[in-house]
Amino acid sequence: MAALCTILIETHPRPPQRTGRPRALTTEQEIRLTLVYHRRNRTQAELAESFDVDQSSVSRAICRWTPRLAEALEDFIPTVDDLDSSRTLLVDGTLVPCWNWRDQSGLYSGKHHRTGLNLQVACDLDGRLVWVSDPAPGSTHDAKAIRHTGLLDHFPDPPPMADKGYTGLGMITPERKPAGGELTETQKQYNKAINTLRAPVERAIANLKTWRTLHTGYRRPLHTFPETITAIIALEFFKNSFA
Repeated sequence: MAALCTILIETHPRPPQRTGRPRALTTEQEIRLTLVYHRRNRTQAELAESFDVDQSSVSRAICRWTPRLAEALEDFIPTVDDLDSSRTLLVDGTLVPCWNWRDQSGLYSGKHHRTGLNLQVACDLDGRLVWVSDPAPGSTHDAKAIRHTGLLDHFPDPPPMADKGYTGLGMITPERKPAGGELTETQKQYNKAINTLRAPVERAIANLKTWRTLHTGYRRPLHTFPETITAIIALEFFKNSFA
């Protein structure tokens, strides 16, 4: 927390206030409030009560510091070009849910039966998070989403390992059951081995979603969701840099 506050205060110093009513929260308190919001996805009314301020102060703090977090920690977010192409990666997609904005098409995921945005996530064989894509509409199929990221162009050999939803993209995936037939025992054992090796990426996604804003439903205006996702991804990689 101290290291993060130092970075944010250095990159976004608060100008001296010469007139008007003093702000309800210090810079450090605003940053802490914003972090609590993203970690717990608490309502603004609850945060206002916890920090003994009105709800408008909570809203201003979150609106002020969320994009600043994304900007200040941008260098901690790996791009495809930063990844080691000689290492085998585990890839999976996940939905980060939001409210059902009826005027926005493309948010509903038939796979997850709710609205949100699609993220592609990669980790190494030990489960260490190494990359997260930019968000795509929730209706986007994982295979289409991963093609648009450029990840597959960067990893021709060894190819990433993924589930059946990525079949046909040159990745290591389980065997599909043939139409009207059954898998052989060898194919079943192969699928079991693949699924066992893939388990760490599911844990990596679960760890990312301990930032509850990505797990329990985003309530702020939809146009702020991508920058919130970027801020949380940056926070996760910043946190992992101390591990």
